[in-house]
Amino acid sequence: MQDFLTALADPVRRAALAIVWDGSEHCVCELMAKLDATQSRMSRHMKTLKLAGIVVDRRDAQWVRYRRNPNLPPERIAIVDAVLDAERASDREIA
Repeated sequence: MQDFLTALADPVRRAALAIVWDGSEHCVCELMAKLDATQSRMSRHMKTLKLAGIVVDRRDAQWVRYRRNPNLPPERIAIVDAVLDAERASDREIA
C-alpha cells in the first residue's frame, strides 16, 4: 500500500493520472506535451505508477501507451477517484 500512496503523492503523477483515468490509452508523447515534461521524466513517473499497479502499459513501436489498470481493486479505484476529485476541487479554488 505504501508504494500505491507514494505513487499518488507527486503532482506530475496525479496530473498524468487525471489524463489516463478516462479509460483510454495515452501515449507518453501526449502526456509529455500536456504536462510539459521531458520524455525521460514522464517515463520515470509512469514507471512509478505502473509499479504501483495503478496503470498498465503497451509498447507501440517506439512509444509506450498507458491506461488505467482494469484489474485495480475497487477500493484502490475509490482512493484514486478521491485524490483526483480533491485535486480538481483544489484547482477550482485557486482559479
